[in-house]
Amino acid sequence: MSSEPEPPATLADQAVFRPVRSGNAFEEAVERILQAIKLGVVGPGERLPAERDLAVRLGVSRMTLREAIRALQQSGYVESRRGRFGGTFVVNRAEDAPRGKARLRKLVVGMGSVGLEDTLTFREVLETGAAGAAATRPLPEPERALLRAVHEQVRTATPETYRHLDSRFHLAIAQITGSPSLASAVADNRMRINELLDAIPLLGHNIEHSHEQHERIVAAVLAGDGPAARAAMAEHLAGTAALLRAFLS
Repeated sequence: MSSEPEPPATLADQAVFRPVRSGNAFEEAVERILQAIKLGVVGPGERLPAERDLAVRLGVSRMTLREAIRALQQSGYVESRRGRFGGTFVVNRAEDAPRGKARLRKLVVGMGSVGLEDTLTFREVLETGAAGAAATRPLPEPERALLRAVHEQVRTATPETYRHLDSRFHLAIAQITGSPSLASAVADNRMRINELLDAIPLLGHNIEHSHEQHERIVAAVLAGDGPAARAAMAEHLAGTAALLRAFLS
């Protein structure tokens, strides 16, 4: 057990570390933790929440949680470290995955009935609605501060960390709506979006443009301007959709 204080929960990890909903506690606990890893909510080298806290947040027994973590250890996603600053840490699985049109086409075909256009349309409805809802909800100062912090993280991201931190930003917007169902749906949709985005290269100009759009989204949300927040988010998502369609065509 680590004696190091646990960091406060972020808006993004609240969206993924949520109670399991079915009788398949073990499988869903693995899914939740793996989702947090793949979305970059807990990045390479970072520590998962303490066992006791994570079990409570997932709504599972500590024995079930240990079994889930053991399965992820065996799969090479996490590792346990002992000592004062020990705990369960995410393993850096940086892979030189093939990128480009062929990989993107393969992913889209693999999505079956949940095709590219369906995924993009669902994302637009979810995330523009989330931005509008977040802007019209009175936000307590801790949530406002966390949103600013997540925005600053993605603004100063490196190419290696950008996609993960961008995911945290979008999950944070969904989380501050106060709707766990909406936040869960955004997290699930983002998993599909990230698979597609990982198949195309990061473009410097696109990242700069995204930073400007993020700035407008945050400003509108914090100002309580729902229409402006929805419009800024819609413009941002349209840019991502255009890139994916361009690489697929």
